Amino acid sequence: MAPRPDSSGPAETTRSNLIAAGFELFGTAGYAATSTRRLAERAGTNVASIAYHFGGKAGLHAACAQAAAERIADAVGAPRDPGAIGADAAVAALEKALRGLAALLLNGEQAASMVGFLVREMNASEEIVQILFDRFVGPKHRELCALWAAATGRPAESEEVRLSVFSMIGQVLYFRLGQPVVLRGMGWDAVGPDEAGRIAEHLVAQLRASIDRSRI
Repeated sequence: MAPRPDSSGPAETTRSNLIAAGFELFGTAGYAATSTRRLAERAGTNVASIAYHFGGKAGLHAACAQAAAERIADAVGAPRDPGAIGADAAVAALEKALRGLAALLLNGEQAASMVGFLVREMNASEEIVQILFDRFVGPKHRELCALWAAATGRPAESEEVRLSVFSMIGQVLYFRLGQPVVLRGMGWDAVGPDEAGRIAEHLVAQLRASIDRSRI
């Protein structure tokens, strides 16, 4: 899966193709086993373009993490300080973020290579974990915790709130990572827009129930 297209010309197309190749090959074979030659072949370009655009394989590896963070931010909203917000507005913001993440991760196969990259590299590369946490996951988690706190009256930094937010996100990831099992269990041929929508609405209902149980 390539990052968002840009109209600036062939150079940006090459860059996007290399990131798409990085998602696929780093995600399936890992960083060490993926050569620059294979990356260039998959992207339909030459090896020198990796150095030109990213400074080398390590730079492309980091750029894939940054592209994934940007893609997720587009879906759920860039991290921000929610400020003073009422309970109903906080619940609506949490639901919007959950639906956005579900739409990105569950609708067909467009996110498969990105998720494969994230799952593998978050368990293999401290650098990738740090990039993702510093540039998106950490700030976004703090925002979602603040929203959960506004919705429930519980402290945003409490263990209960932080775990609740991770659980909300984890449910969406399960439906992506466990999709082969979900398809068999549900009797579906694929997860398309309709199936993804039904999953999202079920997860939103679970979110509301969790918030209700957590309210002080």
